[in-house]
Amino acid sequence: MFPGFFQGPPAMLRAFTDHPETVGETYMEHMGSAWGFAGTMAVATVACFLHGLFPFAFQKSGSRRIVELHERMVANRHRHPAPQPQGFLGYAEGI
Repeated sequence: MFPGFFQGPPAMLRAFTDHPETVGETYMEHMGSAWGFAGTMAVATVACFLHGLFPFAFQKSGSRRIVELHERMVANRHRHPAPQPQGFLGYAEGI
């Protein structure tokens, strides 16, 4: 019917896997990492909020979480070359 229409994953599904592949993860691994970061940031948010109310409490908790996240995300990252944009969801071609 349409040549090549059913070959390879549809562009919509690629939108879910392109970025995780650039950091060497599957979609599920990337989701787990992202949710782990979200949990760490939530804990840091609560600690910083409470530190604002009670300056004697949680004096280093927020900054400790920031250092931890930096180590996990930036210092120990092993990136792979990014795939070429497919022109779908988040990719602006020709701009």
